[in-house]
Order: sequence, then structure tokens, then C-alpha cells
Amino acid sequence: MEEFHHLSVLAQEVIEQLAPRPGGVYLDGTLGGGGHSQLILEQIGPDGLLIGIDRDQSALAAASERLRHFGSCFKPVQGSFGDLAELLKREGISALDGLLLDLGVSSHQLDTDERGFSFRLDGPLDMRMDRSRGDSAADLLQECSEQELEQIIKEFGEERWARKIAQRIVQVRQETPISTTLQLADLVAGTIPRRFHEDRIHPATRTFQGLRIAVNQELEQVQQGVSAGIAALKPGGRIAVISFHSLEDRIVKHLFREAATGCTCPPRMPYCVCNKKPQLRILTGRPIIAGAEETDLNPRARSAKLRAAEKLG
Repeated sequence: MEEFHHLSVLAQEVIEQLAPRPGGVYLDGTLGGGGHSQLILEQIGPDGLLIGIDRDQSALAAASERLRHFGSCFKPVQGSFGDLAELLKREGISALDGLLLDLGVSSHQLDTDERGFSFRLDGPLDMRMDRSRGDSAADLLQECSEQELEQIIKEFGEERWARKIAQRIVQVRQETPISTTLQLADLVAGTIPRRFHEDRIHPATRTFQGLRIAVNQELEQVQQGVSAGIAALKPGGRIAVISFHSLEDRIVKHLFREAATGCTCPPRMPYCVCNKKPQLRILTGRPIIAGAEETDLNPRARSAKLRAAEKLG
């Protein structure tokens, strides 16, 4: 079995916000190495159930091995949390006591060259969470128009040099396919003027982020998964979401606020006609971030933001 390394971010904070109850039904929509799931399983006891979802087959295999001693309390499911409503229906689960989404890429995926997520390791330009389906990053670079590439890199990568990078990609691919991570990383680094290279951020960081989000349709998955998760919670149930960049966090923040808002009638209305009632109580006024001790041990925790909310009755 492929060895799977992953450090769970904000682990104790997640448990504090989810407050897992003995005998409860919980879902980890981004199972990864199973670190968060193990902590939840330890809280819900032998009568509880945790469903762990992941698109990555190696993550499912590693987490199943790690959590096998929990027996029937843990059920791994391959799939995407964006299809949460359908997956719950298929598993016969009508409602949840809690839900966790740890968005982004795992340490294992970043550190495995053949997955193609890292601009620091040479490997095939893949970036698919589920390698059994969909187009790879190399496919997108070969097939998308210059305008489409610019949009992906600008909107999903938040890269100011998106137009020049897209132009350069189109120029290069006319001579040779861009098929490896270092090939793309060098292209981007050579396109952005050196005086604009940042000290702590590789110049290809934002381009790689944009392509990864596009390949895996990550923002759509967040929108669908969080919305379905809120709908699936029991009264008193909790949802916790860890995001790693502003695009994800903005979606989560908006969905939480929308679900926590009641009447939207104009102030001039003498009484409510919209009948909109708040579904959530937001537990984190500001997102929780990792402390210095955690970021020293795991630098990738620096960008993590945790938001949590509770379903109202």
C-alpha cells in the first residue's frame, strides 16, 4: 500500500468546535490521512458512526488501515464532498450530528512527485485528486485557449501576471507539450520579471493553485458541499470548515452568513412576508488560525482558517 503522510491542521480546534457527542453520526468530507477522523471517532465511542469521504484512493486505503481498529464505527467512501447529498442518501443517512471539511491539498499529495501538485518536485503535470477520471493539468494547458488560461490563472490563482503567463504557455506549447511540473514552474518563473519575485513565495505558486482548482472544480465542490452539509445537519449539529486560500474562505463565509440571516424584508415593511428564518448560529466570529507552535511544526498550517457554525432547531 502507498504510504500516506499528512499532518492534520488545527486538530484540537476542530474537536472543540465540532464538540462530537457519544453515539453521534459524523462525516469527514475530506478524509485524507484520517487524522481528524481518528480524533472524532475517539469522542463518539462504540455506538457512533463516522463516514469518511475522499476522492483519492490512496488516502482511503491509508485511512482505512489507520482506523481499522474502530471497526464498524468507521465507514470509508470514495467520492467527492460536492456530491454529499447523493452520498448520504446512498448510505442511508438522513441527518448528521456534525460535518468537517478540510479543504485543499494534503501534505502527501504535495510531497508525491507523480501526483503533479508541487512546483518543487519534478513529475507529470497531473493535479487530479481522483486520477481515474477527468482532464489533467497538462490536458488543460494543451487544450484551453489563451483567454481561458488567462481566466483560470487570474481568477483561481489570483495571479497579476496571468495574461503574460497564458501568452507564454501558448507560445511554448506550439513547439512542445508542457507536461511536467518543473517545466511549467520554470516557464512561469521566467515569465514574471525577477524584480517581482517574492522572497517567501515561489513565482509559480499562484499559477499552480489556479490550475489545481480548475482541474478539480474545487470552488464548485465547496459551494455544493457546504450547502448540502448545512441542510443535512440535525438541530444542534455542527459544521466546521478549514480553508487555505481566500477564494475558499470567501465562499464558506458567505454561505454561513446567508444561512445565519433571518428576515430579509425591507425595513419599511410592517411585518415579515419572506418567512426566512436563520438556519445557523455562527460559532467563529473571526476564523480560527494556527498558533506559532503549530506553524513551526507544520509551515503549511500558516494559511489555514477554521470557521464553524451550529444548526438551529
